[in-house]
Amino acid sequence: MATGRTRVQYDCNKCVAFCCSIYERVEVTARDVKRLASHFGLTREAAEKRFTVHRFGGRILRRKKDPFFGKACKFLHPDTRGCTIYEGRPQACREYPGQSRCGYHDVLQFEREIQNDPTIVPIVRLTFKKQLRDAAR
Repeated sequence: MATGRTRVQYDCNKCVAFCCSIYERVEVTARDVKRLASHFGLTREAAEKRFTVHRFGGRILRRKKDPFFGKACKFLHPDTRGCTIYEGRPQACREYPGQSRCGYHDVLQFEREIQNDPTIVPIVRLTFKKQLRDAAR
């Protein structure tokens, strides 16, 4: 019997948490801050101050040093590479990647297969460049 669900083709438990590491900004909504506050037993104001920062025109999660990628989400465990607030995580994290495949998991699996090394971790960096027409302005 078909359920209408798309089969997920990645396993976050087998990844080094690229999504928690390479994105400089994980935007949080008022609802996300409320969820964090509830998770930690704090007021909304205390959670906002402790776990978020205002940057890039919005409220984002704080980051910390990371042994793999330099910086990562404040809530990423450096050894297990798992989310330490899974039940309290923001909506953006709950919805990621929003499709049946994760490109970062695909890169990880590809490199491990090609290199014949199940422990290899390819370094992935997102770089945004202005389009030529934007630079000409």
